[in-house]
Amino acid sequence: MPITKQYLKSKPECKVTFTVPAVEADKVEVAGDFNSWNLSELKKYKNGNFKAQFNVPVDQTYQFRYVIDGKWMNEEEADGYQWSDFAAADNSLLKV
Repeated sequence: MPITKQYLKSKPECKVTFTVPAVEADKVEVAGDFNSWNLSELKKYKNGNFKAQFNVPVDQTYQFRYVIDGKWMNEEEADGYQWSDFAAADNSLLKV
């Protein structure tokens, strides 16, 4: 589940693209510090990938998780993981 980062030259932001290969899934969402833990649905493409983009301020670390067909999941290629007492599980980390 790759994440790509494109740092913007015009402002201190990074365009983050979340790509989740989930051919069998009907719905993929992402929630994290960057969207106030509100579920944001990723768009499904014909190749089975789901994608969404967010512009986030740089020089920060964000916690996030995916929700794939109602099941909370971590990003396998995250920049790290951090324990969350609220979730009683690790959250994925995004460092920009």
